[in-house]
Amino acid sequence: MFVLDRHGQPLQPTSPARARKLLKAGRAVVARHTPFVIRLKDRTVAESVVSGVELGIDPGSKYTGLAVFAADGDGVRRGLYHVELQHRGSQIRDKLTARAAHRRGRRSRNLRYRAPRFNNRVRPGGWLAPSLRHRVETTMTWTTRLARWAPVTAVHVELAAFDTQLLTSEDTLVGVEYQHGTLAGTEVREYLLAKWQRRCAYCGAYGVPLNIDHIHPRSRGGSDRISNLTLACIPCNHAKGSSSIEEFLRDKPTLAARIRAQAKKPLRDAAAVNATRWTLCRALESAFPCVRIATGGRTKWNRQRVGLSKTHTLDALCVGVLNAVTVHPRRVLIVTAGGRGRYRRTDLDRHGFPRKINPRSKAVFGFQTGDYARAVIPTGRYAGTHVGRVAVRTSGRFNMRTRHSLIQGIHHRHVRLLQRADGYAYATREEAGVRWLSR
Repeated sequence: MFVLDRHGQPLQPTSPARARKLLKAGRAVVARHTPFVIRLKDRTVAESVVSGVELGIDPGSKYTGLAVFAADGDGVRRGLYHVELQHRGSQIRDKLTARAAHRRGRRSRNLRYRAPRFNNRVRPGGWLAPSLRHRVETTMTWTTRLARWAPVTAVHVELAAFDTQLLTSEDTLVGVEYQHGTLAGTEVREYLLAKWQRRCAYCGAYGVPLNIDHIHPRSRGGSDRISNLTLACIPCNHAKGSSSIEEFLRDKPTLAARIRAQAKKPLRDAAAVNATRWTLCRALESAFPCVRIATGGRTKWNRQRVGLSKTHTLDALCVGVLNAVTVHPRRVLIVTAGGRGRYRRTDLDRHGFPRKINPRSKAVFGFQTGDYARAVIPTGRYAGTHVGRVAVRTSGRFNMRTRHSLIQGIHHRHVRLLQRADGYAYATREEAGVRWLSR
C-alpha cells in the first residue's frame, strides 16, 4: 500500500495489515481508492525513515509491465506492487483510419468539395503517430503517478528492439548485413514466442520445450521468413516431419487455416516497439534523475535464473542488474486505458453522416461516465454489492461494467462514488508463481 505524509509527500510503502490499523486508529485517511493510497495525519517526511524504492518498466506494444520494488546494494529485490498497463493504441489507429475513410468518402460523393489538407503539412522532428505517442504518454503518466505515491529513486527500463530486416529477410544475413541485427541470434525465437503466446501451434501445449517449425518445409522449398515459421512442441515437430501443414492437419482444416492466417500477421507490434523505445527513454530521463537502461536478453536471463514465470510485470521486476528476488506481490493491478470521453457532440452512422446529438453536460445526478463506484442493490436480478465503472443515463438508471459482467438499470440512489473518472479502468488478477508477498 502506498503511504503519503500529512503534506502529500510519499513515504515508504507499507503492508495492507498496517494500513488497516492506521485507518482504524484514525491516524490515516484514504487518499485514493485504486491504487489504494492512504495519507497519514500525524507524520511528515522529515520525521520518517524513507529508504526509497525503485521502478522497473517492461515496455510493449499492447501491454507494459510496471513493478515497484525495494532493492539492496547486492542486487536482491523485494517486489512491492505490480501494474499491468493495457494500451489502446490499436483503437486509436482504427478510429483515425475510419475518420480518414469518412472524409475521403465525403470528398468523392460530390456533396461539397474539400481539398485535401495533408499536402501542405510538415511533421516536426521526432513526430510519432497518435497511436504510438499514446503508448509513450500512457507509460509516462503511470510512472509519474507511481513516483507521486512512492519515493522512487531509480528507474530501470528495458530497451527492447526487433530487427525487422532480419525477421523479413529471405536469406540469412552475413557480413555487414548481419551487423544490422544486434539481436540476430535470439530475436526470431523471442518474436515467435510472443506471436504464438508460447504455445504449440498444433496442439496448444504450454509450458513445454518448443521448437521452431517451418510451416512449408525447407525440404520442399520453404523459406526462413518469419511468415513461414511457427512454434511446435517436440512430439508435434517429429510427427509433422517434412510434410506440409495441409497434409499434417488433413483432419483439421480449420486449424490449418487459422495457423496460416496467424503466421502472416504483420510486424506491427515489433515496429511499434522500435518506433517508441528511444522516445520513452528520453522522456524518462527528463522526468527522473536516475534512469538505467537494460536489454531484453538480460531481462530473460534474470527471470529464468531466479525461476519466475513469463509475465509483463515479472519481466519488469527482473529488468537490469539482478541477483535474486525474495518475494513478489500476490495480485497485479490491471490498468486499461479507456480515454476521457470525447468533445464531439455528434455520433455518426456507417456512412459518416450525423446520427444523433449528445448532451452538453456530462454530469448526471453527480456522476459521470467512467466514475469508479460501488452499487448496493437491495432486490431484483442484480441484488448484491457490485464495484465497477458506471455509464450514466439521463433517466437516472445507470449501467455498470464490473470485472465479470455488465449490470444495467441501476438506480442512481443505490450508487456511491469511490473515485472520479481518470481515463482508466481497473481490475486485478493473480500473479504467476508461488513466491508471494505474504503480508
